Amino acid sequence: MLFDTDAGVATVTLHRPDRLNAIDRVMLDELSAVLRWCDTADEVGAIVLTGAGKAFSAGSEMTEDGFGGAEPDRPVPGWIAPYQVRKPIVAAMQGAAVGAGLTLAMQCDIRIVAYDAVLALPFVRLGVTAEWLGHWNLVRHVGLGRAQELLLTGRRFTGPEAVAWGLAISALPRDQVLPRAQALAREIVEHAAPVAVAATKRLLWEAVDADPFAHGRTERLVMEALLERPDAREGVSAFLQHRRPAWTGRPSTDLPAWPNEHGEDSA
Repeated sequence: MLFDTDAGVATVTLHRPDRLNAIDRVMLDELSAVLRWCDTADEVGAIVLTGAGKAFSAGSEMTEDGFGGAEPDRPVPGWIAPYQVRKPIVAAMQGAAVGAGLTLAMQCDIRIVAYDAVLALPFVRLGVTAEWLGHWNLVRHVGLGRAQELLLTGRRFTGPEAVAWGLAISALPRDQVLPRAQALAREIVEHAAPVAVAATKRLLWEAVDADPFAHGRTERLVMEALLERPDAREGVSAFLQHRRPAWTGRPSTDLPAWPNEHGEDSA
């Protein structure tokens, strides 16, 4: 695993290029440790997840012992999924994303893909089913009909197809994928309030299958809580004064308590 930070943007690189960044237990442990650090480090405002070499990730490592080089049901201690991290994560899919490599990317918030990237969810062709919210995420991005086709056939598809179906936001030449992802992450860091970003990320992940009235109430309570914070006043002042805001809120300590977690109206 490679890790670098630059002006609030953390770039995390899956680094097993000789294995097309296949995911084994060591990589899972390293990725979880890096994501957990980014989650609590307020100096990190956004994350880019990419792969070294020709692939984003070819999926789970396959050995004689099964997937991942170990028992499939062995838990990963301390695992934190990308969607659980309070910072937005942009997946820069500069090459193939197959199986768990693609379900990992679907746990990120935004995906940018190479034109010529090979994408597939070939689980049924290996005698198993998708993991890491693969079914749920695919349905929410591309709809039930397309998800049924892709998961039941396990066929390959392309970067432009992923964009056309809503699975990625853009398909670019391979050498432009990472710079574009980093530029997008930098835009978030430079212009958006970190606590508002963290709250928005959680609201978005909860919105997909939520009751609209219950979710609308959660939105209102979170918004009301944020209106009482200094960043809301700073955002308005900066807008009126035509200057860049100086945010003071920290996601590690200032995210509102979520409604219904610590009381009915705890935001």
